[in-house]
Amino acid sequence: MSPTRRRLIAAASLLPLLAACGFQLRRAPDFAFDTMVLGAPSGSSLGNELKRTIAASGRVQVLDPAQLTRAQVVLDLVAEQREKVVVGLSATGQVREFQLRTRVRFRLRTPAGKELIPETELLQQRDISFNESAVLAKESEENLLYRDMQSDLVQQLMRRLAAVKAL
Repeated sequence: MSPTRRRLIAAASLLPLLAACGFQLRRAPDFAFDTMVLGAPSGSSLGNELKRTIAASGRVQVLDPAQLTRAQVVLDLVAEQREKVVVGLSATGQVREFQLRTRVRFRLRTPAGKELIPETELLQQRDISFNESAVLAKESEENLLYRDMQSDLVQQLMRRLAAVKAL
């Protein structure tokens, strides 16, 4: 038997094991609600990305706050905060490393006031080195890291919203 044929037989024999372990590709989340109001500050980039992501799922309609009575749930973004903390200095006292953090506090409730998800804080953090001779490049890298953290937070929020089973 050729080595290629042996590999093919070995791979084919492992497929039932992979299927039996419960492995599935990630798919769009299922929500227990069809309509929602997103209570986010008007200039919130996280709120805008979250609204786009929820609308793109095609399963939930995001309503204007004026249509609160039609909504099944209300997602309140209580706070959104970006931080930049010095974590490393050189021997001469110059900054060499920062830690970037993004915090989001949110809660999910019904329009009647029943809490489905109590106020919860999510935190993302990234480390970034600093070099005085490449300030513009580091600023651009910092913006990319903040955008990446925001996307991660939106995905975490989507998974938490999908975990709500009963209204």
